[in-house]
Amino acid sequence: MAIFNNGDVENKSSNTDSNTTIITAGAKIKGELELNCNLYIDGELEGTVKSSKEVNVGKHGHVKGNISTQRLVVQGYVEGSINANKVEIKAAGRVNGEITSVELVIESKAIFEGNSIVKDSTKPTAIAKKDLSKS
Repeated sequence: MAIFNNGDVENKSSNTDSNTTIITAGAKIKGELELNCNLYIDGELEGTVKSSKEVNVGKHGHVKGNISTQRLVVQGYVEGSINANKVEIKAAGRVNGEITSVELVIESKAIFEGNSIVKDSTKPTAIAKKDLSKS
């Protein structure tokens, strides 16, 4: 099996969430993932990823689809739209698509082809604006 989650293991030593789902090298997955834990992808994933934590695309990882997460670290290859608070493209990483983020870090020798949109973290969301106008 190529997907592992240590979510059943109780971690009494700290209060932080250390659960990580791993898609290992050689695995090919198509579909939609919605996670409340970290995700490490070293295989191939075609589809949508929604994570409330961190997504890390390893050196052998290839994602073709949209990623929505708090933090994305790319060491492999991502094709598609990214929506995250922080995106880091490491030296061996490559992104082809649109990145919407508050913070974008591109290391030397990393490749980014596409568009970057800066999210303003200080602006209220459209829902918040609507709620404020009612009061």
